[in-house]
Amino acid sequence: MATVHGTCTPEFELVRDAFTSHFDQGLEDGASVCVTLEGQVVVDLWGGTDGSGDAWQSDTLVNVWSVTKTISATVMLMLADRGELDLESPVAHYWPEFGTHGKDEVLVRHVLAHTAGLPGWSVPIAPRDLADHERVTTALAAQEPWWQPGTRSGYHPLTQGFLEDAIVRRITGQSLGAFFDHEVAQPLGTDFHIGLPAADDARVARITAPAFGIGGDPAAAVDDPAEAELADRVTSSCPLIGDEPNERWWREAEIPAANGTGNARSIARVHAALACDGAVDGVHLLSPAMLDRVLEEQSSGIDAVMGYPLRYGVGFGLVSPEVPLSPNARSFWWAGWGGAMALVDRDARMTVSYAMNNMSSQTQDLRAVNLIFHAYAALETLT
Repeated sequence: MATVHGTCTPEFELVRDAFTSHFDQGLEDGASVCVTLEGQVVVDLWGGTDGSGDAWQSDTLVNVWSVTKTISATVMLMLADRGELDLESPVAHYWPEFGTHGKDEVLVRHVLAHTAGLPGWSVPIAPRDLADHERVTTALAAQEPWWQPGTRSGYHPLTQGFLEDAIVRRITGQSLGAFFDHEVAQPLGTDFHIGLPAADDARVARITAPAFGIGGDPAAAVDDPAEAELADRVTSSCPLIGDEPNERWWREAEIPAANGTGNARSIARVHAALACDGAVDGVHLLSPAMLDRVLEEQSSGIDAVMGYPLRYGVGFGLVSPEVPLSPNARSFWWAGWGGAMALVDRDARMTVSYAMNNMSSQTQDLRAVNLIFHAYAALETLT
């Protein structure tokens, strides 16, 4: 049996067993899982190797891809909660140059719910262009939406974060990553970064990329020819291989939809506040009323880019019959390319976070789901 390290309360040993089984089955290189309940850590485990042959440590970090979106959404919701951002306002109200070619109809909540109609770049860019905020946002401001904003969902894998960042910069004078660091990470003492300092490089696990990159074969799972064409257009607009997080240019850039660097514990530290009415250990992030807005359904049905049913709230995915991650209605989640995932359950006041370096090539990787289900099984023993 594999050896995992860390802490786990007796009531949540089911999660330890499930996590250990992933290593026994050869599903992991290195990974971490964290569960919080009532704002307190009840599971904080890690194991395996960091991709260089060294053991995964308590403070090992890894790129968590689109789980970063949950952190960026939290920043946007904080600004809305403070009255500095109106989710119902056009993006062009804050970013006038954006309001061209029909994009004056794009509302802030459309950006947060993947309904803005800007899932990719009309003129394809190279991956390294992602490090140039001005270049990628200027291109988005100049292009036409790919569909009428607000009328359908189509996952914005990279563009969502840049649209959010452009808004945050115009409101606060700081980048989204800097705002997060000053207003969230430092007060909470959490080790999560959007733009990683070089001094932390030695702690970062190397990613094992999947069999094909974002520009590889994503449309194969989409049955509708028109949607398959759209999926291919999105992924081809900035074709990633998957090993970009192993390079310094990626780590130091601010790519707020995809290059957050952290671990399960650091993700859970932020999400614990969301599960507990917006505050944890005296640090207030959001009001209960703003967290209620997260749960307002923005779209439900087949996502035009992903090709399968998704239900979107404001900034997060919502549970549904097709994505039954939680038995509780006031739950929200999101996942990252390759397997990372995070769930927030306001009813149970519980969070589950998972981060790893062995990226699965399967869209519906079940490692995180297995951990989530075992966390709920453990929770049932407490009631």
